[in-house]
Amino acid sequence: MLAIEGKRLIADYLAWLKEGFHTEESPDHVVISTPFLDPHNDEVQIFVERKGDNLRLSDDGYTMADLSDMGLDVNTDKRGAHVRQILNGFGVHLDKSGELAVTATPRDFPQKKHNLMQAMLAMHDLAVMGQSHVAQFFEEDVAAYLRERGVSFFRNLKLSGRSGFDHHFDFGFSATNRRPESIMQAVNSLSRELATSVAFAVNDVRLQRGADAIQAYAIVNDRDVKPALDYIDALKAYGISVHTWSNREALLPAFGQN
Repeated sequence: MLAIEGKRLIADYLAWLKEGFHTEESPDHVVISTPFLDPHNDEVQIFVERKGDNLRLSDDGYTMADLSDMGLDVNTDKRGAHVRQILNGFGVHLDKSGELAVTATPRDFPQKKHNLMQAMLAMHDLAVMGQSHVAQFFEEDVAAYLRERGVSFFRNLKLSGRSGFDHHFDFGFSATNRRPESIMQAVNSLSRELATSVAFAVNDVRLQRGADAIQAYAIVNDRDVKPALDYIDALKAYGISVHTWSNREALLPAFGQN
């Protein structure tokens, strides 16, 4: 990946973000509509309220209510723990009213908004599991598979990019004499938004650390729905090695496993 291509990706991505955001004001809050779409092709929205010197950002309870309406019960011990793990990775909390929320200062508002959007997209990614009655969450399936094959890894890491944003990755792998440090995203339902977000995150980190400093992988769930080839090709175009769950054995040689 040439640095100029990574810079173009960031410029295009930030321009897309800028054009896609718009706001609506009310007496007690501001609603920010984003260019990201939920599973119903509706704009993901963030509600901002002033709380003293700070700002409270939330989804107004939409995400959890929507998952419930789509048949996903997150109140079991295992699923509840997984939801907490996802949210903790983004620094987002689930309050008693069912809202995903973060507290921000005017200074760190852009990063906190970015974190909340990522968390909402990650939570909506669980909706496909509710519809298809998958017994285990995909990220847990990937983790169990890696353990079974003896691959050493760590979970839920954040890396900073050239843009100044921190980016969350599901899996990290230490450098070896065969490859540099590596990261991997487990994608249950590959959408245009997720493909764009992952590609931006990877290349933003590479611009900060060096083009060859990070090897990136994506493992995509294809058990129920085959991912669109256009989205897979978009990831590959930015130097991300893409593997489907049905062909997961092909991933192992990269980690020294046979």
